[in-house]
Amino acid sequence: MNELLRRLFFLPEQGSTFAVKVDHLHYILLLTTMAVGMGIGAVGLFFLVRYRRRTASDPTPRVVAPTWLEALFIGVPLSLFLLWFVLGFRQFVWVMSPPQDALDVYVTGKQWMWKFTYPGGPSAIDTLVVPAGRPVRLLLTSRDVIHSFYVPDFRMKRDAIPGRYTDLWFEAPKPGRHQVLCAEYCGLDHSQMRGEVVVLPPADFEAWRDAQRRNLPVAALPGANTAEPMAVRGERIAAAQGCLQCHTVTGAPHIGPTWLGLYGRQEPLEGGGAVLADEAYLTESMMDPLAKVVAGYAPVMPGYHSRLSAEDTGALVEFIKSLRPLRPGVTAAEEPVYVPTGR
Repeated sequence: MNELLRRLFFLPEQGSTFAVKVDHLHYILLLTTMAVGMGIGAVGLFFLVRYRRRTASDPTPRVVAPTWLEALFIGVPLSLFLLWFVLGFRQFVWVMSPPQDALDVYVTGKQWMWKFTYPGGPSAIDTLVVPAGRPVRLLLTSRDVIHSFYVPDFRMKRDAIPGRYTDLWFEAPKPGRHQVLCAEYCGLDHSQMRGEVVVLPPADFEAWRDAQRRNLPVAALPGANTAEPMAVRGERIAAAQGCLQCHTVTGAPHIGPTWLGLYGRQEPLEGGGAVLADEAYLTESMMDPLAKVVAGYAPVMPGYHSRLSAEDTGALVEFIKSLRPLRPGVTAAEEPVYVPTGR
């Protein structure tokens, strides 16, 4: 029945688990509105025949609807709208909550291409390679204007915005190839800003990633190339940009909050409240550090909006994410002293 309705409504292939959920809600909406529309048409036709004016002198009949019919007219549509809201809200919560074991991939939009970077390497242009049956979280940003990452087969779309990271996740249950489009007009060659999601069996994906890390060409997957792990690059950028002069990685207090264990932590803010230190917050703090100032620290950090590229920002985020306490529960003084690599 699912495949029959998909073809009947001219929907593209269901390439992700989310696509199936969206289509089911789509079917409910379409079938319900079609049934209601046909019902309204049938009632109108019945009234046209039953209460038509037979002679020029016929008075217009007065029809009084009983109370139960009024309640039916109000209750049925209201119940349908509430049902649609509940089903849609459940899907929204589900799609906005990436699984903990999701594979992270950084996605950068640029006129007019998509760049995909894996935290441990490699990177690729216009070709996103993912394993089948595993959740994948995309962290999206842009280097120039607003783009919109859109995969019709996955029924998912999210804007890529300069200076910040947005995220979405998907799970492709079976191997295949799926087109990527830009759904936000971004300039002259907007219609040519296309890419592809290549879903491989898990073993083939690991073989592909190992081959890319060893700089071995894979002819079947154009656009792939190697890159150093993002966390290693982020460490170099942190040293070059002077970040480590204000932020420690040992847990010790300094001019700015320590980066040790920062990712995923609730940070108290000046003026009250707290914020979760995720990719969005870390990126915002680099670009607009005065937007959310951590309690107990002076607002002295400069903005890096024009000094860090999208790739450098993602690398710094990965470096911060890699800085986790070696032994949970120990104090900062018990952590080993940090020695930057290659210095």
